[in-house]
Amino acid sequence: MNPAGYPYTPLSARPGGTWPNGARLAVVVCVGVESYRFGAGHTEDVIADVSAPDLVNTAWRDYGNRIGAFRLFDLLARLGIPPTVLLNTDVYDEAPDVLEAARKVSAEIVGHGRSNSDSLAGMTPEVERAYLADVADRIRVEEGQAPGGWSSPWLTQTPATLNLLADTGYEYLLDLRFDDQPVWLHTESGPLLTIPYAAELNDSSTMVGRSVLARDFADMIDDEFAELHAAAAHTPLVMSVVLHSFITGVPFRLRAVGRALERIAATEGVWLTTPRHIHRAVLDHPETFGE
Repeated sequence: MNPAGYPYTPLSARPGGTWPNGARLAVVVCVGVESYRFGAGHTEDVIADVSAPDLVNTAWRDYGNRIGAFRLFDLLARLGIPPTVLLNTDVYDEAPDVLEAARKVSAEIVGHGRSNSDSLAGMTPEVERAYLADVADRIRVEEGQAPGGWSSPWLTQTPATLNLLADTGYEYLLDLRFDDQPVWLHTESGPLLTIPYAAELNDSSTMVGRSVLARDFADMIDDEFAELHAAAAHTPLVMSVVLHSFITGVPFRLRAVGRALERIAATEGVWLTTPRHIHRAVLDHPETFGE
């Protein structure tokens, strides 16, 4: 059985409503800010089968924390879009200026593991619990509050993940998209809200994984937005866009994606927000989203 255990409810059977200030569509832009261990664990590569030592792909990834993250934050700030930073906490040690820049643009920090060379897959419950707690503790120390949200490195889970997230204090999950609204999961340790997370409107899986051109990816953002904005006329929906500092932070991609985000930011009836505020709005309106 699916360990997430979410119930089937068609959108047509749900009550209507709006987001704060009468907005129809909530838009969340996630920015992956990641760390990779050199020569060990999982990697994101732009060129396959490079012989060791792989300096080429390492340099490609390192561009994100030296250049790309700052350019993405500048773009989002200009458009009035608060970033949702999916953070590997090793970045606190390796590139602290990135986090300083994130604070200046009022980013929400979501736990994303210690390193993106990691994976939850295969962890025992005891090891996984300690890992989740360690990430939350580091963010609490650095930011003054624990993260409300979690997004797994490589979108991996174990059978215990959802229960452990709730048990270690996480309140919402950004890994899954089985709906266009937030949906409550009920774990043994309490409720956990899933907030729609784009597996395809995602620069990693699409522009790198499928070699989709930046302008075609921008068209995907445009089409997704137009369709969801129309569908949200009477029902509050969520759209997410997932970017990475070393992928969309590269100039030729940034220019194309920026044009699509600019069109979103200029449209009325849109709530440019972060998961923390969506979670709060869902709690405040159980008549719309359930409990």
